[in-house]
Amino acid sequence: MLKMLKTIGILSISLVLIGCVPREVSIPDNSTHKSNFVNADDNSWAEQTNVDEEENIDISDIDQEIQQTDMTTLAQSQDVVPRIPFPTDEYARLAKQGKATVKGQIYLIDLYGQRVYGKNTRLYLNPVTSYSNQWFKESYIKGHKMQEADSRLFNYLRFTASDSEGNFAFYEVPSGSYYLIGTVQCGSECGFDTLKSIRVATKVTVNGNQVLEKDLYRQITME
Repeated sequence: MLKMLKTIGILSISLVLIGCVPREVSIPDNSTHKSNFVNADDNSWAEQTNVDEEENIDISDIDQEIQQTDMTTLAQSQDVVPRIPFPTDEYARLAKQGKATVKGQIYLIDLYGQRVYGKNTRLYLNPVTSYSNQWFKESYIKGHKMQEADSRLFNYLRFTASDSEGNFAFYEVPSGSYYLIGTVQCGSECGFDTLKSIRVATKVTVNGNQVLEKDLYRQITME
């Protein structure tokens, strides 16, 4: 009888131990799963292009390869036009924050009436002041070369870039008036032997949370 009880006890302990064996837990490998979240900047077109943030561009005189707009003759004189003193008070009065949007397409209308889009090109919003008015008149309209812009100007410029079809957008623009500026590359369709960069500019005005749709373009004509 005692031997039977010992046998039963051994069997019971064995069953208990078998029941306590831990199961193997399968842990899924999440190392291959990456977040699809993209932290896009407000100027989303700029996020889609390779814009060199260290690029040091003088918006007032981008470079000497820029052709002055509608094929008018550049000023023959090589004299550099002096700039007026930087109007600190005018810039201090400019709104710092805003909710407006400026968007559109940048392009040229070539000699054949076709659009040549400014693809992946940088655009600027330059606040209208006496300082930028002088640039517009002397540099953009008349084609004169000007002294380098005061470095303080860059604190007031807004930048973006177009996509592959020339679409662009500026977001959170403060109320006010601006020169909208960009460049488009064009070659034989614009009457050039080689590819040239054509500067294009116009004035825009926004208020409040307005969404302004404004294309930036120029008509190319022969002399």
